[in-house]
Amino acid sequence: MKIKQFKDEPLAHYSYSLVSNGEMAVVDPSRNPMQYYKYAEDNGAKIVAVFETHPHADFVSGHLQIQEETGAKIYISEKVGVDYPHTPFDEGDEVKIGSVSVKALHTPGHSPDSLTFIAEEKGETAMFSGDTLFIGNVGRPDLREKAGNMKAKRVELAKQMYNTMQTKFNDLPDDTIIYPAHGAGSLCGKNMSDASSSTLGNERQGNWAFKEQTEEEFVEEILKDQPFIPAYFGFNVDLNRNGALNVQKAKYEVPVKLNVDAAPEEGKTIVDARDGDAYKKGHLPNSINIMARSESDKYETWLGAIIKPNEEFYLVVNSVDQIDELLERTAKVGYEKQMKGVLTLSEKVSKSSDDFDLKDFKENKDKYTIVDIRNAGELAEGKIFENAKAIPLNELRDRADELPEDKPFMVHCAGGYRSAAGSSILENKFKNTKVYDLSEAIKEFNNK
Repeated sequence: MKIKQFKDEPLAHYSYSLVSNGEMAVVDPSRNPMQYYKYAEDNGAKIVAVFETHPHADFVSGHLQIQEETGAKIYISEKVGVDYPHTPFDEGDEVKIGSVSVKALHTPGHSPDSLTFIAEEKGETAMFSGDTLFIGNVGRPDLREKAGNMKAKRVELAKQMYNTMQTKFNDLPDDTIIYPAHGAGSLCGKNMSDASSSTLGNERQGNWAFKEQTEEEFVEEILKDQPFIPAYFGFNVDLNRNGALNVQKAKYEVPVKLNVDAAPEEGKTIVDARDGDAYKKGHLPNSINIMARSESDKYETWLGAIIKPNEEFYLVVNSVDQIDELLERTAKVGYEKQMKGVLTLSEKVSKSSDDFDLKDFKENKDKYTIVDIRNAGELAEGKIFENAKAIPLNELRDRADELPEDKPFMVHCAGGYRSAAGSSILENKFKNTKVYDLSEAIKEFNNK
């Protein structure tokens, strides 16, 4: 069998193709299926199957579009409760892709309906573990309390994960290659390895979740220090259960307006994806600066963490060259339907951000209200500025009223990316108070 891993860098998402004897299956596909179609063409293969390990929370899957365009069957657990055409696939079921046997294991823990797919051919074994088993860790159990056909409390799912790790993989050989749905940087788990694959033998040796421990010890460890849950996660679970619109159709239904010098609608949220320096020189009122300069900027995650599901917004891009890319990235989290339009700005846009004097800040920190927008896990490691007011970025729009407005604000994060969004949020809230973005200058303070 021939397996290829595809990586979506901003979401740290891995998807896969499996090719055997002219047939191809796709596992946990991204929203846009074109990369899989190209790979099928290059390998002279026909896409016959899409395997979904579970309804994903952090990205929108292209499974329905692949089915509609290729005739492939979607294999998914009956426990997910989907209405679109599919082939129920649960523990004990098996299907052939070419000469490869693919079997399902029910591996609850991240979600109550999670599957792991075991692929075998000529003594070679691979497992597509979805969000159940990661390299160095396991999936978080706290995402299905409010979304999905099957809802489950986090402690209940943590106990199910314990049972999964104790019992489900025992019959598989040590040389089984593990292909997870996520790597380091994903919010679907914590403390994941940078490695993109591993063997079951290596994980049995080094992954804490395989170590001998009581259920109570396991539950305590898996539940502590999990990252925050972005607002869009539950929205994506339900969107994946229903099946998303064809991504090409979705993208090109969004209108474009060029050289805009005023907000299209008063009071409507505007997401400005340009570089922070360009934003500060000129932007529209009610804008939030969520930068998307390259794949290393986690635009998708922060769009879905700051903008609420179904909240309408306009998107500002730097150039027409970025329109297709940014529509694609927005569609990855299912937010294209709530996008009212894509805009480029004219040079007449006059609203600008305040320039700060770094020397004055260093010498007179008490003259500022310092706002620390790092997440709870980062804050637990200690403050960078002792008197800072701590509000995580994903909560800032809802909690800005907690901040005093008797001094200028200085907003910081850990590396300079998030503070662009945080300072723009406070600019919108506090019209008569200066707001400064410490940006990458924070590195002069947090490396000491």
